[in-house]
Amino acid sequence: MRRHSVLVLAATMTLSSAVLAQGTKLWTVDRYDTMERGSADGVAIRNDGRLEAGPAVSQVYDSAKSYAWSLASDAAGNAYVGLGGSSAGSAQVMRVSGDGKATKLFEARELAIQGLAVERDGSVIAATSPDGKVYRIPQAGGTGTAIFDPSTTEEKPKYLWDIAVSKTGDVYVAAGAPAAVYRIPAAGGKAQLLFKTADQHIRCLLMTADGTLWAGSDGSGVVYRIDTKAANAKPFAVYAAPRREITALAADAAGNIYVAGVGGKGTTPLPPLPVTGNVGVSITFVQPASSTAAGANALVPEGSDIYRIDKDGTPGRLVQLKDDVVYALTFRNNALLASTGNRGRIYRIDTNRPGTFTDLAHLDAAQGIAFAPVRDGVMIATANSGKLFRITDAAAKESTYTSEVFDAQSFSQWGRIETRIDGAEKSYELWMRSGNVESPLMGWSEWSRIAADGAVTVPAGRYAQWKAVFHPSAEANPGSGAQATIDSVGVNYLTRNVAPVVDEIVVQPGARMAASTPTPTTTVQVGFPQPAGSPTMNFQQDPNSTPLTAQKDKSGVTARWLAHDDNGDDMMFAVWYRGVGEKNWRLLKDKITDRYYSFDSSLLPDGSYSVKVVASDGPAHTDADAMTGERESPVFVVDTTPPVPGAADGCIGCGRCEEDSHHAGGT
Repeated sequence: MRRHSVLVLAATMTLSSAVLAQGTKLWTVDRYDTMERGSADGVAIRNDGRLEAGPAVSQVYDSAKSYAWSLASDAAGNAYVGLGGSSAGSAQVMRVSGDGKATKLFEARELAIQGLAVERDGSVIAATSPDGKVYRIPQAGGTGTAIFDPSTTEEKPKYLWDIAVSKTGDVYVAAGAPAAVYRIPAAGGKAQLLFKTADQHIRCLLMTADGTLWAGSDGSGVVYRIDTKAANAKPFAVYAAPRREITALAADAAGNIYVAGVGGKGTTPLPPLPVTGNVGVSITFVQPASSTAAGANALVPEGSDIYRIDKDGTPGRLVQLKDDVVYALTFRNNALLASTGNRGRIYRIDTNRPGTFTDLAHLDAAQGIAFAPVRDGVMIATANSGKLFRITDAAAKESTYTSEVFDAQSFSQWGRIETRIDGAEKSYELWMRSGNVESPLMGWSEWSRIAADGAVTVPAGRYAQWKAVFHPSAEANPGSGAQATIDSVGVNYLTRNVAPVVDEIVVQPGARMAASTPTPTTTVQVGFPQPAGSPTMNFQQDPNSTPLTAQKDKSGVTARWLAHDDNGDDMMFAVWYRGVGEKNWRLLKDKITDRYYSFDSSLLPDGSYSVKVVASDGPAHTDADAMTGERESPVFVVDTTPPVPGAADGCIGCGRCEEDSHHAGGT
C-alpha cells in the first residue's frame, strides 16, 4: 500500500509553529458511516471505509407508475417489466429493448404483475396478484392465456408471489394465504399442488441448474428444498432463519445458496388464515412485511440479514444490513449482489469475508425490487417510482464521489489535504471548494484541483467540500483490485480566532460563595435577570445560568457572569472594579476559571461601584494570539459603615443628615 501523509499547513499560511500545534484541526473522512453521507456517482463505498471506482449506472426506462414488481430478460437483451399500482387494471407487462424503447405486451384487471419468466420460445409467463392468475403471453404480445387459476384449487390462495421455470418447461408458482407451491406441467393440463406448509406465504422461488427447487416462506422464515426430477418428492426444510420472512434466494456456481431474511419473529403478525363454514367472520389479508414496506416507502427498523447455506447444508449469517430491506439477490461475475430499499441501494456482498460488503450504487428510486441479467450487466426494476436501471459489469469511465458539506463552525483557513490510497495515483484526482453559506449553490468558490503535494488554493471560509474523480480503465471490473482505492481523506484547517464574549454580569451585594463548605441555612440566590415581558431567563440554554446558592454575608459581594467563545476555546477571566466617577480600574482577581467571584467589600469605602469582567482565550493560544472580550456590570452600592447612635430629641450635628442610615434616631 502506498500512503501519502502531509502533516503541515500550506506554505501560504504564514503561522508560527506554536499556533499550528494549538489551533490546527483535521477534518477526516475515513469510515463508512462518514463516507456514505456524501454523494456517489459511479463510486463504490466499502464498509471497511474505502472509496473505489464503481460500475456505470443508467436509467433505461421510466414507466410513470409507482411500482415495478417483477423483471425478466431474454437472450436478445430485452427486459420484461411487471408493473402495478393501487387500482384495478394496473397490472401490465412491458417489453423494454436495450435502447429503452418500451412496448406494452399485456395488461390484466389485477393490481400487479408479481412474477415474470421468459420461456425458451420467447413467450412470457406472468403471475398477477392479489386474486390473480398465471398467464402465458405470446412473444408478440396480446391476449394472454390463463394457465393457472388459484380459485379452482382446494386451497384457493389469495396471493401469487413468484414463479420459476424448469429446463423441461414446467412452471412453478409460489402462493400465499395459504402458503403453497404449485406445478403447472409444460404439456398443459391441471396444475398440481407440489406442497403446502403451515406458514402464511411462500414468498420466493429459485430453480437451480440441477433441477432443485428452493422456496422461502413468510411467517416462520423457512427455506425449503425439493428435487423436481424425483417422482413424489417431498419438500425438506433446510433452514429456519432467525427472520420471519424470506424475501430472496440466489445460488453460485459451487452450489451454495444465499438467502435474504427480514422482520423479527413475533412482530407484526399477519391475520389468521381464512376459515370455512358459515361463521360470519370477515378476514382482511395483509401482505408480507417486505411488500408492505415497499408500498409504504418507510424504513424497516430491523433491517435485513443475508445467510449462506453451504452445499453440505451448513447455514450461517453472511452479513447484516441494519437500515435496508433486501428485495432481490443475484450472482454476477462471482459476486453476490443485493437490491434493497428503502434507500434504493445496491450492495456487493463479499462471500469470502462475512460482514464485508460494498455500497455499489444508489438508484433514483426508493426500492430496488428485482434483478434480471443482460449481456453487459444486470437490469434492476424499482418501486417508488417504477423504473428500470442498468448496472454494467465494467467500471464507469469516469466516476465522482463528493463529500458532505463540512462546517468548521467559524471562518477558517484551509490547509493541505492528507490522503491514504492503495493503487495507482494517476487513476484519480482530488478537488476542493469552499464558501461561507451552507449551500454550495449560493456563491461558493469554483472547484480547485489539489496539487500532488496536497496543497490547497481555495479561499478561506466557514464551509468546505472535496470530491474525488476516478479514471479507471474501461476493462477493469469494480472490486477487482486493479484500480486505486482511497482509504482516507483529511483536510487541515485553522479556525480564525475570534474574541470571547462576556454575555451578562450580575453583582449581588450581601452574598458570598464559600468554596468547599456545606450549604448554609441562610442563603442568597444569585441568578440572572429575566428579559422584560418574558418568563424565561437570558441564556437559559447555558448550564452555567442556573442560580447559585451563596451564603448571606453583609460584607460580601458576589459577581457572576456568562461568557462564550465561538471557537470553543477554553477561557480564563479577570475581575476589575472602580468607583463611579473614577477613571482607573483596579484588579480584584485574575486567572479565574470559575464564572463567579466573591470579595470582601468592607475594605472599600462606602459608595457606588462597577465591576468589569475580562474574558481571555489565552489557555488555547499563545500570548501574542490570545484575544479578550469584556463587559461592565450595572452600578451597585457598598454600604458597610455601621449606624451611629444619636440624641432622641434632635440632630447630633454630624453634617450628614441626608444619609438617614447613619442615624439610629433623630433628624
